[in-house]
Amino acid sequence: MKRALLLCVVTTQFVMFQVHSVTAEDWPQFRGPNCTGVSKSDASLPVKFSATEKVAWSVKLGDGIGCPVIADGRVVTSGMVDEKTIGLFAYDAKTGEKLWERAWPIGDVEEIHLTNSHAATTPAIDSERVYFYFSTLGMVAVDAKTGEDVWHQELPVPYFVFKWGAGMSPVLYKDLLLFCQDDDLHPMFYAFDKRTGELKWEDDRSDMAVNYSHPVICETDMGDEIVVGGTGLLVGYRPEDGKRLWTAKTLLRNIKTTPVSKDGIIYISVQSGGIANQWLASVDRWETGNSDGKISKEEIQAFVGERPVPESFYEKTFDKGDLNKDGFLEGRELDVAFLKSENFAGARFDSANPAQEFILAVKGGGRGDVTESHVLWKHPTKHTDHIVSPMVVDDRMLLIKGGGIATCFEMDKGELVFGPKRINNGGDYFASPVYGDGKIYVAGDNGKIVVIRNADELDVLAVNEMGESILGSPAISDGALFVRTRTSLMRIQN
Repeated sequence: MKRALLLCVVTTQFVMFQVHSVTAEDWPQFRGPNCTGVSKSDASLPVKFSATEKVAWSVKLGDGIGCPVIADGRVVTSGMVDEKTIGLFAYDAKTGEKLWERAWPIGDVEEIHLTNSHAATTPAIDSERVYFYFSTLGMVAVDAKTGEDVWHQELPVPYFVFKWGAGMSPVLYKDLLLFCQDDDLHPMFYAFDKRTGELKWEDDRSDMAVNYSHPVICETDMGDEIVVGGTGLLVGYRPEDGKRLWTAKTLLRNIKTTPVSKDGIIYISVQSGGIANQWLASVDRWETGNSDGKISKEEIQAFVGERPVPESFYEKTFDKGDLNKDGFLEGRELDVAFLKSENFAGARFDSANPAQEFILAVKGGGRGDVTESHVLWKHPTKHTDHIVSPMVVDDRMLLIKGGGIATCFEMDKGELVFGPKRINNGGDYFASPVYGDGKIYVAGDNGKIVVIRNADELDVLAVNEMGESILGSPAISDGALFVRTRTSLMRIQN
């Protein structure tokens, strides 16, 4: 009897361990596995919840808009400790118990837009290390169990004329840590050895203007490719050495959404104004400008504020574009200043057409210029968002646009499935949708999370009030939704 009871206990523990191993799921970086936002677990996820209902645990944090990441039972996110200090926080994903905390002084940082936060980047995580980027700190790796330093790589402090600031996050691929920073001075794509921090390769992206798009992995018959969106170009890199394998001249002046790769095809939604229109609206028609259709160095400095604009920025852009040397940029000169001559991206100077937007699909595995050979389809639309990345699941591509508008396309030819339709929650959106258990979760800046059934027609299951703005995409792991509001982190589950 005792032996039978012991066998029952051991067997039960073994089965419980196996079930835990199967259902536990890592969410290692921005939007989880390969930046898709898709959880493959079939564990039940909640539909109706709030800041108090179905909350397993909740912790208060400093201001932050980065996403939570999860590996090996630990959830990590960043937040401001105070105005001068950035923090990284680790919790037990099941209980919410704090495991460790790290903090670093941020030093002298640039002014940023009020919507943004200095704690804007998302860590990456595996079972051994947590990888974290901050503009004045560079890239650091800390021990996932203790938070102690493993390695540190200093990087050039990025410079942005427009005040959105640094927002790019590291991405894991096998033994590489990938990081792309397209800023106004020295845009670069880095690949580090994730174990040691050694720089394995880098790609000078001086042919890019400012972009906010993360690397994704495209699996092809020719081998894996690292694909990154940029100014006018989608670029496929060889993982071993960072060589550019192919380019597709398909995009616009810049890209702030992250593409999704599925079955060897990259799906993209993009919206961008022409470079000239963007600079005229932001600088010439700003309160410090004079609305004369021209840009001067004095107007740029007034727009930036008291801190001097680096002379190297003018040398790289303004002086190159000022073709008649009259001290102003206007019309085509703005394109020349901020775009490479061999890559005059879509949405050039056109006062009658200030913005363009479209969706497209590009097949990986090409070589050289694949614009004509590997673009499967490309459709103009009025329903993309310039920040919210697409949700690609079950042969459908769902777009969420600011104002709370949903539009869905099938992935074979990009034809419309439904929409545009309202999702019962207006306002701004910065977080990208995530998917699990047949449901799509859409977090809004107004603090509401809309739950949509994954289907061929729009079916809003719930609109849940979380009580505080959400700009970071939620994470999904082990039957729970992890939500980072501006000052809290919480686990929500049935």
